Amino acid sequence: MIPERIEREIVIEASPERVWAVLTEPEHVGVWFTESVEGDLRPGTASVLTWEEHGSFNVRVEKSEPPRYFAFRWAARSPGADPGEGNSTLVEFRLIPEADGTRLHVVESGFRDLYDEQAEYVRDNTQGWVGALDSLQRYVAKAAEAPARR
Repeated sequence: MIPERIEREIVIEASPERVWAVLTEPEHVGVWFTESVEGDLRPGTASVLTWEEHGSFNVRVEKSEPPRYFAFRWAARSPGADPGEGNSTLVEFRLIPEADGTRLHVVESGFRDLYDEQAEYVRDNTQGWVGALDSLQRYVAKAAEAPARR
């Protein structure tokens, strides 16, 4: 049976505002998640995420409520395709303030509505989010240790 969604949650030792910046600003996303970002990751805009190994993927930002909620839709199995019915999933980030930082809850949903290769897509993305969020945690921690630029 194909699951409908992937969920993962981590706690990051940084403020929600800092985590928000790392999640939504292309210069950060291009470090912890992908190799490059074209576009500005704002609602209603189209952007492109590129990995040398996997190709370029179109992304449409669905909703942004700084610094608490960010969602995008992508056709992550179809390089170059516009995200739409039958070929895309929705990725949602919820940021919850905690005493020691930010709880980040990530959900990618819509797998049962995909036309092709559902099981492989779920498996690949489940593993991918583990690596991506681990990278995000390391990136935020490293940035927090660096001296502030003026």
